[in-house]
Amino acid sequence: QVQVVETGGGLVQPGGSLRLSCQVSRSIFSFDAMGWFRQAPGKKREFVAEVTAQGRTHYTNSVKGRFTISRDNAKNTVFLQMNSLKPEDTAVYYCNAHTLDPGPYEYWGQGTQVTVSS
Repeated sequence: QVQVVETGGGLVQPGGSLRLSCQVSRSIFSFDAMGWFRQAPGKKREFVAEVTAQGRTHYTNSVKGRFTISRDNAKNTVFLQMNSLKPEDTAVYYCNAHTLDPGPYEYWGQGTQVTVSS
């Protein structure tokens, strides 16, 4: 069973920054991609960003230029640096790791709350 653990959420003022971390219990290269999703109250879970095993990154349009996804291969950890935060970024952020073959299989963390408010 793969363990996925997120840390780093919290309360921040608009314009501030937070960094989320996601550590998995096996090599991040065993996944086709790792990424972040978020779910705001009353809304569906949405894609935020991902990094593939080859190192390619993808972002949803609303966070481009503000969020950066990166990884520490030795620590099996993926980060999401969030800058210039806006109230509409408020959500529970979930880390996701998935494989396509074998699979598809998806693994999710428990979520971490990010609140952007003055």
